[in-house]
This record gives sequence, C-alpha cells and structure tokens, in this order.
Amino acid sequence: MKSVSPWAPFRQRAFAVLWIATVVSNTGTAMHSLGSGWLMTTLTPDPLMVALVQAATMGPLLLLALPSGALADILNRQRLLLTVNGLMALAAATLAGLVALGWMSATLLLFFVFLLGTGAAFIAPAWQAIVPQLVPRETLGAAIALNSTGINVARAIGPALAGVLIVGGGLAAPFFVNSLSFLVIVAALLWWRPAAQPASALPVEGLGEAIVNGLRYALHSAPLRATLVRGAAFFLFASAYWGLLPLIARTSLGGSAQLYGVLLGCVGVGAVLGAVLLSWVKPRLGADRTVALGTLGTALVLAVFSLIANPYAGALASLLAGVSWIFALSSLQLSAQTALPNWVRARGLSVFMMVFAGSMALGSTLWGLIAAQLGIDAALLIAAGSALVAIPLTWPAKLGQGEGLDLAPSMHWPAPLVLADLPQERGPVMTTIEYRIDPADVPAFLTLMREQAQARRRSGAVQWWIMEDAAAPGHYVETFVEGSWVAHLRHHERVAGADRVIQEQIRALHRGDAPPLVRHLLAPPVV
Repeated sequence: MKSVSPWAPFRQRAFAVLWIATVVSNTGTAMHSLGSGWLMTTLTPDPLMVALVQAATMGPLLLLALPSGALADILNRQRLLLTVNGLMALAAATLAGLVALGWMSATLLLFFVFLLGTGAAFIAPAWQAIVPQLVPRETLGAAIALNSTGINVARAIGPALAGVLIVGGGLAAPFFVNSLSFLVIVAALLWWRPAAQPASALPVEGLGEAIVNGLRYALHSAPLRATLVRGAAFFLFASAYWGLLPLIARTSLGGSAQLYGVLLGCVGVGAVLGAVLLSWVKPRLGADRTVALGTLGTALVLAVFSLIANPYAGALASLLAGVSWIFALSSLQLSAQTALPNWVRARGLSVFMMVFAGSMALGSTLWGLIAAQLGIDAALLIAAGSALVAIPLTWPAKLGQGEGLDLAPSMHWPAPLVLADLPQERGPVMTTIEYRIDPADVPAFLTLMREQAQARRRSGAVQWWIMEDAAAPGHYVETFVEGSWVAHLRHHERVAGADRVIQEQIRALHRGDAPPLVRHLLAPPVV
C-alpha cells in the first residue's frame, strides 16, 4: 500500500477552510463536554449520573442516526448542516444562561446534553458524507484521519481553555463560548461552494423509504457488516475510559477540573501524534492489525488507570489513549466510507455511527453500573480484559473490503422497454432473467448468483430467488421483486461498477446466441 502524506488533503482549499472551522466548533464542543462532566460532579457524586452524561451525549446518535442519515441523502447536505448548527448555537446559549442564573439541576443538565447530542446526531452523517466531495479518493484516508485529528486537537485545546474559563468566569463560561463556536462553522458553510452533484430525474425517496433502503444496503454489504462488527468490539470497551474519566480525575486521582482538562488535553495531543504515525503504521500493518494495535493500547490504558493512582502516569496513559483511539477510529471510518456508494453514503455512515453511539452509550452505562457496584478500578480492569478477548473473537471480520471496489454507478443497464405512460408508483415489479448454463458451469454460476443476490438486494430488491426449469435442465430463471416501478428505475441508476463485473462473469457462462431474456412483470393496476 502506497503511503500518502497525512497533510495532502490541506491542498484542497475547501477542505482546509472547513477543517479549521470544525476544529473551532469542536473546541467549543470539547469545552462543553468538560463543563457538563465537571458540572455533573458538582451536582451529584453518583457514578451512574456522571457516566450518564456520556450516555446522554451518544444516545441521540443511536436513536436518530438512521433518520438523520436518510435526510442527509435526500436533502441538500449544506443547507441541513447550516440549519442544525444554527439551532445548536441557540440551545448552547440557553444552557449557558441557565447555568449562569444558577437554575441548573442534574436532570436538566442531562436534558440539555441530550438536546445538543440530538443536533450532533443530525450533523454527523451529513458532515462525514461530504468529505469525499472535498478531496481526491487517494487522499480520503488522510482526510478522515485529519478530521479525527481535528476533533482531538479540539480536545487538546478545549479542556485547557474550559478549565481556565471555569476558574476565571464560572461554570457558565465554557457553555457561552460553545454557543459562539457554532457560528464559525455556519460562516464556513456559507462560504463553501460545493460542486454540483449529478441530479436524478426520478422523484426523491420519502423518509421512510430512504431509511428502509439504507438498512437494506447495510444488511447486504459484506464490507460494511465487517466494519460494524469490528467497531462494536472496540467502542464497547473503549467507552470505559471516556465514561469514567471525570470520576477517575476527581476520585481516583484526587484532582480538580484542571487535572481533568489536562488528561483530555493529553488525549488530544496523543491523537495528533497518532494521526502522524498512522501514515507510517497503517501501510505496513494494514487496517486489521492497526485496529488490533489500537485495541491493545486502549486495554493498556485502562489497566494503568486501574492499577496506578498517579497523575503523571494518568497523563502518559492518556497520551497512549489518544494514539490508540486515532489508530482504531480512523481505520474503521475509512473502512466504512469505502464500503459505500454516494447515493447511500450518509445512511450507511449513520448505521456505523449508530453502532458507535450505541456501543459508547451502552458501555458508559455498563461501566458506570459496574463501578458503582465493584469500584472504578475493577470496572476498568474488566473492560481491559474484555477488550483483549474481543480481538481474536472478531478477527474473521476483515476491514477495508470495499477499498478495491468500484461503487460508482455503472449506468450499463439499458432502459427497460415498457409503455411510455407507465405510472412510476405502480407496483410491485417482478423482474425475471433467463439463463442457459452448461452443467459443468453450474457450480461457478450459482456461486456468482449468490453475490448477485446481495447486489440486487443492496440496490432495492425486497425478494430474490433462482430456480431451475424441471423440464429443461440448465435453464435457470433469476427473479427479484421491487416495491414499485420507480424503485426499479432507481435500481437502474444504482448498479455499481463492481456489480457490473459480476454480471459480466455470469453473462459469460450463458449459452446461446441470444443474451439472457429479461422480462418486467407488474401487478395489475387497481381498477
């Protein structure tokens, strides 16, 4: 694998401007995270309530990832991002005002954390889906790593600033600054002029249909399924660090808000270092071993915090946590990105984010409960051991399977021969394709048809089967069903280059002068 400079995406002006704006916005978010975590420790010392701050942050992404991803695929992504960032600025300003007035409670804090998490849930799929529009494909991995680095640069800056602001201006100060940071991203989005995307003549999918189609694609995409398995195995145990860190700083290490900020800052510095190292490590180890290395590092971090109650050891462990996090997260995100074509990119990424958020929210709650019952040290050790066990258990799920696939629309299907006035909403539609296969080629044919079945389902087929004519051995009929005529027309637009390769291999096995016979059968119109 050829190495790409980790800074190559900055040659694209749009990427550079939006990256800087997101660093500013994420710095505000990091300040909010420290402020809300520390504020909760002042409102209640209950470990579960402290851990629920992390759960309330990630919970909306779990609940809303699919509809937000669908909206990002069927609406203008730039307008969606502008609207949601503006609303989040208003919510953050309201939170700051309530804290300043002394009207905040633990329950109300969780509500506002959940509200801002809801905004983040609508931003995340759209934001990640526009990254391939900003950089060439060969630098996509570096761009993803830089985005993750940007988040962690913000984590390095934000907590330190928040700690200073809390000491100098009170607990409301970081929340006020966070509200202003959203306006920076709004300004950058207003400046950005994205290139026009190819427009379809077909009507836009409805929200419910878009969600179902996104789930169907994820279910039948082997590269994405493998990424989800590996992601869940990492995030579930890494969440012990993020969920319990405020309590570790305050209780285990006996520190203040400044120490908590220092630990988060060390994570950010480690992530920057990890992004630089990643351009050297990943080409040599590959995605699978890089994620395994990140998991090993995370397990070591959890063990250090469990066994050594020393702020300096905690700072070093947090540096390693940042390196490990960037190794795993960037590799997983690239694997997800390359598994998806543009028409379903935000929805597929939203499924990845749903697994991420679900694992983090579930893990934070689980480790908070275990810490409440057995103590923080025991919870961290259990998480470390479980992370190590997960490596061999999930190893068969290989990452990066989509990197060599051509997922762009091939547009090689001819237009179906039908009546010109056929209503697009008419359906369901059954498509049949007849093949003549030599007996010696049947095993290869059926193997290819299994791959074809997954491709048909990814592109919209709700049913698929292959049957052989009992009166004519070697005469096979492939059948798949779609919900409407417009759904079938969308299938024509979505057939990928990788699907075309499979179809050409199947066509090569067909015997006879004429090509396979294709028929489109529709349910009778309602009279």
